[in-house]
Amino acid sequence: MPIDFESIFKYAPVGMCVSDNRVIQAGNDALGAMFGYAAGALEGQSFQVLYPTQDEYLRTGDRIIPIMNAKGRYSDERIMRRASGELFWCHVTGRALDPAQPLGAGIWTFEDVSEQRPVSAALTPREREIAALLVEGKTSKMIARDAGLSPRTVEMHRASLMRKFGAATATELVHKLAGAR
Repeated sequence: MPIDFESIFKYAPVGMCVSDNRVIQAGNDALGAMFGYAAGALEGQSFQVLYPTQDEYLRTGDRIIPIMNAKGRYSDERIMRRASGELFWCHVTGRALDPAQPLGAGIWTFEDVSEQRPVSAALTPREREIAALLVEGKTSKMIARDAGLSPRTVEMHRASLMRKFGAATATELVHKLAGAR
């Protein structure tokens, strides 16, 4: 029996897409359902429609390039936006088909992790970025370097996150961001 790769792609249990220069060329049913779009509606759309803000889309693209250049793939958890405007945590993994073109043709998967990690506080775009980097286990100095900020600015955003999430320590904040109870 021949393997039907088109059906495997279409019915995969996680959101999948093929992109070129951050534009979705083809997406599966789970991708559309996860983001609240009709089947095929995301084809031809920029990944920007999946981000809470244009700035977050641009900053993420800037962050992806050096990691893709070094590793050939990219993976993180970040807050994304459904068609309804609802924000949710999403695990994103991607790989460029040509390592020399990290944002060129690629394959990406998206997994909704909002059940384990609900978005429970109103966060600014920068707070969402810093929260995602904290969940990755990065220190304030590492975040400052990655985000092009001063360590003091990162500390201010982390303090704001601690207030919003009612966390007494940085460790408690990371547990709350990660959805640990």
